[in-house]
Order: sequence, then C-alpha cells, then structure tokens
Amino acid sequence: QVQLVESGGGLVQAGGSLRLSCAASGRTFSNYAVGWFRQAPGKEREFVAAISWGGGRTYYADSLKGRFTISRDNAKNTVYLQMNNLNPEDTAVYYCAADRAPTLSRRQANYDYWGQGTQVTVSS
Repeated sequence: QVQLVESGGGLVQAGGSLRLSCAASGRTFSNYAVGWFRQAPGKEREFVAAISWGGGRTYYADSLKGRFTISRDNAKNTVYLQMNNLNPEDTAVYYCAADRAPTLSRRQANYDYWGQGTQVTVSS
C-alpha cells in the first residue's frame, strides 16, 4: 500500500507559477512510477506528466511541454510538479498517482494508488 498526499495548490494570477508536491508513505516509493493528472470543472480527468522510478525518464502531455516540469526526490519520498506561465485553463484539481509498472503511462487505469488532490486556481 502507498499513501499519497498532494500539496502546494492555491490561487495564482495568470502568468504565475506554482510547485505541487506529492508526498508518499508506505511501501518503497522508489519502486513506483508517478504520474500527475488534473480534472477541470465539468471535464474528465486528464494526464499531465509522469516520471520513472529513478527519475531518469519523463513523459508529458504534448500541450503542457515546456511549461510543466516533473521531478522526484526519492530520499524525501516526494514528487514535484513545477508549473510555470499558468493560465486560467490550468485551473483544476491536480492528483498524483503511483504505478508499479516499469513503463510510463498516461492511462489512469494503470495507476494503483491515488492521492486526494489539490486545487489549483488561476485567475485572469
């Protein structure tokens, strides 16, 4: 079992930045790939980014490349999502999730454990 807790969300003006954190406890966190997903009001949850066990491989939604950066610190059992140049379309609840598989995936069904989410609101 892996428990995930997101933090770092909040209200930010358009053009601003936020860094989200996903803190893990339970089983060995470094054995899991981690993904970030988001769900905007009235929309389905969508893939944002994923990072491999050791942090050497990353995978991004095409529309977010260049603005969002995923990283991890296994010594701290934490994965980060740095979000820059935010716009109102980035407003959503952001979730992190852990996947035991060695390959990176954008499919939500592949992820075994999920956090409760953190709200990000971008004002215009």
